[in-house]
Amino acid sequence: MAERDRSAAGRQQAPGHVTFAGAGPSDPDLLTLGVARALAQADVILHDRLVSAAVLALAGPQAVLVETGKEGFGPGMAQDDITALILGFARAGRDVLRLKSGDAGIFGRLGEELDALEAAGTGFTVLPGITAASAAAAAIGQSLTQRGRNADLRIITGHDMAGFAEQDWRALARPGAVATIYMGKRAARFLQGRLLMHGADPATGLSLVENASRPDQRVIATTLARLPADSAALTGPAVILLGLAPRAAALPAALPHSAYQETAR
Repeated sequence: MAERDRSAAGRQQAPGHVTFAGAGPSDPDLLTLGVARALAQADVILHDRLVSAAVLALAGPQAVLVETGKEGFGPGMAQDDITALILGFARAGRDVLRLKSGDAGIFGRLGEELDALEAAGTGFTVLPGITAASAAAAAIGQSLTQRGRNADLRIITGHDMAGFAEQDWRALARPGAVATIYMGKRAARFLQGRLLMHGADPATGLSLVENASRPDQRVIATTLARLPADSAALTGPAVILLGLAPRAAALPAALPHSAYQETAR
């Protein structure tokens, strides 16, 4: 009888595991080795809309790919449905990779998904990725921090679940302030208005980096005064770099395959 019980236990489904990973800005060269290994080994890959085909091509032949796309102010899979998929595959004993663009912990709702797995008693691992802000700054040949210029760096979003997101505008409007703004295209006029209202100089330099690190990358050097007009020209995912203008000398080397334009001041 004891031997029969041990045999039955051995046939029970092994628990699954979930790896949360950042795909970076979707240039395969910018993946960490850990994320590349996770792609090759996963049974199921639940990926965001912005994860590129070039990154997904590194998945192993056994992997089932499931897009869990979302778009700001647009259609997308509900978060509860995504969480249910993650838990369902894990309970079935699958090796699940939850692949998010950039870094999973920056505006990727990672915390909500981790809470659900923790409540369910499901094991997980988190692998960081290169966030779009770092890729955008590299594209314009700039450092996100610099002694004598900015002692802090703000990573903010243009909108959240409640609409346009309020920030510490007084701090952001100060000379020398640097911020990376995600999901800011449709919030451009709101951002401009709040900053000007709190004393920002209309001539403050900004860089708009669309499709950072990808072959179709585009950089627009602009000012706060022109932010809404120039943001309207963007069609792909973009990061707004407040307080950072492209280094002209670095652009040929930094942007071998991308477009660059400087708008009228």
